Amino acid sequence: MTARLDAQFAFLNEADRLKSVTRANVLMDGSRDENSAEHSWHVALWALAFQGFAPHGTHLHRVITMLLLHDLVEVDAGDHPIHLPNAGQDAAEAAAAQRLFGLLPPDQGADLLALWQEFEAGQSPDAAWAKVLDHCHPLFQVLCASQPRPDHVQIVADNLATGRAANLGQRWPAAFDAARDRLHNITPQPSDFERILGFLAEADALKSVLRATTLCDGSRRENSAEHSWHIALYALILADQAGPGVDIATSIQMLLLHDLVEIDVGDVPIHSAGGTAHSSANIQAAEAAAANRIFGLLPNSLGQTLHGLWQEFEGNGTPSARFAKSLDRVQPVMQNIQCGGGSWVDYNVTFDQLETRVGAKVSNGAPALWHYTRARCQAFFL
Repeated sequence: MTARLDAQFAFLNEADRLKSVTRANVLMDGSRDENSAEHSWHVALWALAFQGFAPHGTHLHRVITMLLLHDLVEVDAGDHPIHLPNAGQDAAEAAAAQRLFGLLPPDQGADLLALWQEFEAGQSPDAAWAKVLDHCHPLFQVLCASQPRPDHVQIVADNLATGRAANLGQRWPAAFDAARDRLHNITPQPSDFERILGFLAEADALKSVLRATTLCDGSRRENSAEHSWHIALYALILADQAGPGVDIATSIQMLLLHDLVEIDVGDVPIHSAGGTAHSSANIQAAEAAAANRIFGLLPNSLGQTLHGLWQEFEGNGTPSARFAKSLDRVQPVMQNIQCGGGSWVDYNVTFDQLETRVGAKVSNGAPALWHYTRARCQAFFL
């Protein structure tokens, strides 16, 4: 089991590098370039939010899984902007996929490589829908921005006219119509599609919420969107650590949603103290109010479903929630180990505090993970 976890964490730590791959898109507030990890989170959230628009026969979990994985190859190959020639990108990405998925245990690596290849081919119903979402996300990242860059608007127009989104009218007419109307400054009519799009535009703000934890290389603080992607990837890779009754698809969906409330409340470090401590009544009330507002942006039935997932995660009463919570505690521990102590140093954390605040939660949902992780972080508290 130790060798398997060594391989799985080697992959997860390597995946952290996706947070440093810059894309051609910018955040919707125009403040900086988007990175490929937060894009992967956002487009997986698109799959969850637009599940009611998926063609008959598609499987939501497989689509989300493809989108969590689809850009990992950019760790080696870099981002390929949609308006530039391919120029050997396919070969570079195929080689990167072999290397990255080869870090995993052979059985798991082979399965995920096959899933990535299925996405790239785009022929199966699940891959075709995942491709549509991946193609739509950057379009609306521009078109829903308050002040989109004119050159980016032109790229969107060209993409819809002759690029990879040219057949969007056949693949997803509602998205094509919404994009076309925005290009021509036509005010969108109220609809479920527009409400979901508004929710997803609001979610973009999570990319600007900074956490206490740094990236594995210590170069900067992680943000809550890329954390949400990474932690959903943790659930996928560490699914064999889940106990009886855990539904991995549900755990992943919870983790995609779990930090959205930080758009209003901000990150609350697990090692903070006082009236703004992670478990304080003040913070819990503020997060509940944020959840009511953010999920209230969605059509009623979908909003209630996703709000219910968030509440299930917060309640920590089901096997799927307990497993998701355990991963949400493990990931910062591994980040701190990689960067030499990280937030433990910043917050003067003792090993007893780590056991109480982190170990107990991890042990509740994935006891073998805490046994593995505990042994590797003790050296930082001698």
